[in-house]
Amino acid sequence: MANTKHFGFWTLLFLVVANMVGAGVFTTSGFTLRDLGSPHLVVAAWAIAGLIATAGAVGYGQLARWLPESGGEYLFLSRAAHPLLGFVAGWVSLIAGFSGAIAYAARALESYLAPVADRPDWLPSGGVAVLAIVAAGLFHGWRPRLGAALQNGVVALKLLLLAAFLSYAATQATGHTWHAQPLVVAPSSAWQTAAALAGSLVWISLSYSGFNAAVYIAGEARDARRNVPGAMVCATVLVAMLYVLLNAVFVYAAPAEAIAGQDDVAAVAARWLGGAGFARFVRVCICAALLTSVLSMMLAAPRVYAKMADDGWLPGVLRITGQAPTAAVATQVTIAAALVLLYETLEGLLAYLSLTLSLSAACSVACLFLPSVRRLPLWHPALWLPAFYVVSTLFVGLALIANDWLQAVGTVVTFAAGAALYFACSRVKRKGD
Repeated sequence: MANTKHFGFWTLLFLVVANMVGAGVFTTSGFTLRDLGSPHLVVAAWAIAGLIATAGAVGYGQLARWLPESGGEYLFLSRAAHPLLGFVAGWVSLIAGFSGAIAYAARALESYLAPVADRPDWLPSGGVAVLAIVAAGLFHGWRPRLGAALQNGVVALKLLLLAAFLSYAATQATGHTWHAQPLVVAPSSAWQTAAALAGSLVWISLSYSGFNAAVYIAGEARDARRNVPGAMVCATVLVAMLYVLLNAVFVYAAPAEAIAGQDDVAAVAARWLGGAGFARFVRVCICAALLTSVLSMMLAAPRVYAKMADDGWLPGVLRITGQAPTAAVATQVTIAAALVLLYETLEGLLAYLSLTLSLSAACSVACLFLPSVRRLPLWHPALWLPAFYVVSTLFVGLALIANDWLQAVGTVVTFAAGAALYFACSRVKRKGD
């Protein structure tokens, strides 16, 4: 099987940045402010989530040094714990983690590029989204080097546009009236505030969830044991700082009542800062962010399915042949395009995914503490950050469930469905052997 090492440090770093900076950072703070009631707490929540994500990147980096192959959570859990856990993680990635996120990002891209009011009659709903998915699949499934070069260029453009947004906000530091007053109606008790903070951290974690993207293509990376961990940590720190700055502008630029509960908080803040013209500029920034999200997830996701095919859990046609896993890319394009056509919006799906994906990631990092992986004493400083990530993620998830146990129903159903499918596939696999 050909497996050319054609992804270097910068491609890996841009891949992580592209996976992280998507629709979430431009929409989440409106809902977070509604729940927390204070702009200060919103910015603090983004900073805390950034610390947790950085600790997670360190943990995934250690896993990549232990096993520098493509496959992500599926690979680590299968090898270190049990194939059942790996299969369930792969199932989550296939149906929800990547496919749902790709479809959502593509749908959001369409809403900014071709709003319903401006869409021509001949262009059907979902047409632009499907076209973006197919184009991303062609680039990454046909010529991975070309796809990586295009992605790097668009990510660089996106970062420049976001830097321009922050620069403009800085020029308004003295001339603009900034708003730090809390909502009139805010959480009334410490427990309500803590529960709201836990829920906000889970939701915000979805915006940080791409910090581990480089592990999905580690088998095709040059000097993977060094470049993959380095790219993940550097990109996560960079994005965390960017997120804190961006959301500080979002929640302080306008009165809390004007942005609380709004899903276009970036556009609202832009209108308060610079009027309609600046709001249009921010729309361009968001389109660039969403385009890179589609491209980067289309690069990473098929490598998981290819690894599962190598292990006999999926059809062999999904394996990497030549320069790329062409059949796996085509499968991902098909599933994501189908979700675009089936669902007008995927906000509800992504709301439950924030809990599902964070728990899957915590289980993966926990592999570092298993005897099959661990080569250091449990109290060694190298394991402190991974331990912090696992404990923090589980604590926040449990706090969210304690406040609203219905939040866990979708997660439990997803894991249970994956486990049932694993046992069914195991029987088929044993008969084939």
